[in-house]
Amino acid sequence: MATGRQHIKVFEHQSIFLNQKFEDDVVFDSDKFDSLVKFFGKGVPYYSLIRNGIRFNEFVGALQVGNLLISVLPKADKYQQESTDEKDKWNSILVDMLRVVHGFEVKAPSTSHMKVKNNTVLDLYFEIFVSEVEALLHRGLAKKYRQTEGNLNALKGSIQFSKQISKNSIHKERFYTRHTTYDVEHLLHIILYRTLLLLKRINTNTALIGRINALTLNFPEMPDRKITEADFDKIVLNRKTQDYQKALEIARLILLHYHPDLTKGREDVLALMFDMNLLWEKFVLASLKKDSGLKARGQDSKSFWQPDTGYKRNIRPDITIEIGEEKYVIDTKWKLVSTEPSMDDLRQMYAYHHYFGADKVALLYPGKNPYFKGTFVPLDKEEEKDKVVECGLLFSKAETSVKNWQNSIREMVNTWAK
Repeated sequence: MATGRQHIKVFEHQSIFLNQKFEDDVVFDSDKFDSLVKFFGKGVPYYSLIRNGIRFNEFVGALQVGNLLISVLPKADKYQQESTDEKDKWNSILVDMLRVVHGFEVKAPSTSHMKVKNNTVLDLYFEIFVSEVEALLHRGLAKKYRQTEGNLNALKGSIQFSKQISKNSIHKERFYTRHTTYDVEHLLHIILYRTLLLLKRINTNTALIGRINALTLNFPEMPDRKITEADFDKIVLNRKTQDYQKALEIARLILLHYHPDLTKGREDVLALMFDMNLLWEKFVLASLKKDSGLKARGQDSKSFWQPDTGYKRNIRPDITIEIGEEKYVIDTKWKLVSTEPSMDDLRQMYAYHHYFGADKVALLYPGKNPYFKGTFVPLDKEEEKDKVVECGLLFSKAETSVKNWQNSIREMVNTWAK
């Protein structure tokens, strides 16, 4: 188990360098740097290599390398200070944004009694997983039927004659059979058990050590098996196993983003990183869906080009909104701009207006600029003189309280749509 966690916080697009010293005398040493260089060779998009260092891209979240945790935080303002207070603020905001996007605050009853302060993204996911598995054990693990083969002292199922002859020629009292067993040994529990064992190895949060140890002792031992993406893809939950969903979602994140250091065995890499553009889109959508007066949908798709052969091409705005008979389109962009949208963004919004019949369209950026608007020039001024379509730039200033930030986004969109 990794112990004595070291922690550094950086912003997206920031660079860190070999032997750079951070707070609490944490040093980005050669072992950590070499591990991230090897990890980069697997084709990860989270950062780029520079001379004697790495530069982070538009991904945020957590990179754990051995006992070093690197928290990569959102940058919402070009004047954002790289002070400890500012990093702590954005660390808290990021954790709360992930809670909103993944529904951690409402969907899982066990999460309402969190026992660990979620200081980092990693703490959040590990704590949610531990709490979910504790709740599953308390309720009782779901059993399933499975086919098994083996020697029994009593006849059960169908005898496998070829193996009966080869294995039991001396022990006539035994029966080699294929039979059905109804127990807890199935894929769902194998996945949870493998995740628990991995957490026992890599967890550096001292507040979770005892709970993880207790779970590994109380959870039924499962077969040693490597879990792949294909295993998750074939899972189908039913009424009896629906409560497993949240634990399995986090298990998927952890198991499929863990990369062991096979040479040294001590600088394993776990990457729980999120595309900030996608996180921003989902956060805004989740915020708007809480307004009963707004009918907000995400990724509403329409075809706009059909080749003679092959597949249609679709356009898909981030968010479509209906208020009564009025229709609106918002495209979220996590980038720093002043008041000049790019030509590509304007063309994109023009297409959304036509294909979705939007009364207004807007680009939504982080920041504190005032609303900036313009109108699309009609192709036929006589025909469309009464139909002037507004396209603007909305800006949302981050607030320390994510609930307040969500409220301000809803209020801003309602005001814009009037």
